[in-house]
Amino acid sequence: MKILTFVEGWVDLHGGTEAEARFGVYAADLASVLGHADRVRPFGDYCVGLLSAEGRKSVEPLAAVTAPERTAAQHQSLLHLVAQAAWSDQAVLTRVRELVLPSMTRDEPVQAWIIDDTGFPKKGEHSVGVARQYCGQLGKLANCQVAVSLSLATHQASLPIAYRLYLPKDWADDPSRRAIAGVPEGISFQTKPEIALQQLRQALADGVPPAVVLMDPAYGADSKLRAGISELGLAYVAGILPTTMLWRPGEAPLPPAPQAGRGQGLRRHRMRRDEMHQPVSAKTLAVELAADAWQSITWRDGSNTPLISRFARVRVRPAHDDKHRREPAPEEWLLIEWPEGDAEPDHYWLSTLPPDISLERMVDLTKLRWRIERDYLDLKQEVGLGHYEGRGWRGFHHHATLCIAAYGFLISETETIPPSGPTPAWRGAQSALPARYRPRGSPAALTAPHAELHRNPADTARPHPGSRSAAMSLLRTDAAEPNRPE
Repeated sequence: MKILTFVEGWVDLHGGTEAEARFGVYAADLASVLGHADRVRPFGDYCVGLLSAEGRKSVEPLAAVTAPERTAAQHQSLLHLVAQAAWSDQAVLTRVRELVLPSMTRDEPVQAWIIDDTGFPKKGEHSVGVARQYCGQLGKLANCQVAVSLSLATHQASLPIAYRLYLPKDWADDPSRRAIAGVPEGISFQTKPEIALQQLRQALADGVPPAVVLMDPAYGADSKLRAGISELGLAYVAGILPTTMLWRPGEAPLPPAPQAGRGQGLRRHRMRRDEMHQPVSAKTLAVELAADAWQSITWRDGSNTPLISRFARVRVRPAHDDKHRREPAPEEWLLIEWPEGDAEPDHYWLSTLPPDISLERMVDLTKLRWRIERDYLDLKQEVGLGHYEGRGWRGFHHHATLCIAAYGFLISETETIPPSGPTPAWRGAQSALPARYRPRGSPAALTAPHAELHRNPADTARPHPGSRSAAMSLLRTDAAEPNRPE
């Protein structure tokens, strides 16, 4: 079985190749945390199927590719592994991180932790967590599932180390749907930023090498998340909205009013504003900047030309929580991108990176968030992250964990290429399904090992309007007749 990974060449997982040996060691190591020896073989097969199956990578095609001579039995084995077996997703993801991180950090340490989420469009209403919500894959509100993730990133790759389905409040508060989908009792409603902060805390507790936290405005606009990250001792670069209110450089809210008498409680000790002393929006502040505040920065090579844009930065104080503060908020960087020729700025970030960091380094780290966009595209298109067809909580997370495990192997293989090797690219065909494979429900699937037992599809038409008789499949006379005695 051959798999085309990031590099321009085939990785053969059969026939005694070095890649096969490395994959065997990798899969066996991961399988050691599954809890039962009978899960080791299906675990390896599932990962091989994700890396090699052509087209949709749900359980049935994976079974057909990995065991073409016993597809039905293999289907049951893989289905049990992903939908029913009670192994720990966190234990496997932790071991994936421990195995893959040395390869990822061969040339540089972890540069960033990236908070993100990814959506999976769904048509029905029964898959766990499905609701009408924003779906990044479609770029609009749609019926979908959304998973929140935390990834480690270098300039060459990123790897999800935490991954959890967002459970909308309607789902979290519905005992019946929770029971049917197998949602664990300990899972309660949390916003996506709350899930992300929990993942950050766990990563620190697990000893993951710390780095600056990157997030887009969907997370960066949440002031509680930004505050929580600072409380953890981590720096961040947080995308914000142009309407975010900030104090101009050198300005801050007014100090608490003089205590002339009793009354007013704690309000007498909190920061103030008046009609002449007000914050402004990030967009207003950007437009007010002088022309010489903007610098053209190139941050990486694009597919055809280097990526370059204009940036400016100033030190500001966020103004979102002044009425609850007894002293001004600490200063942060406001980084703004305003491409040459555009009518207005198009990106804004708040950052707690050090005051002495260079603008070039700040832009480099900020733009590293693109890494997760690229890698999620590969996880979905090449490894089948969104192809799971089950409806339960356990299966959703098990399938994602197996996809990340398979993807981790590809990252490790990529990092075995020397710096002077070919430019990473992931293109090419994958293993086709066996010629005899037929999806469930296909008319061709009505054949049997013995021709005399082949069936004709059932005729669902009723003989007359009042008929209630059930349609039944019949033995196929065209196959049985040649075997009749003459």
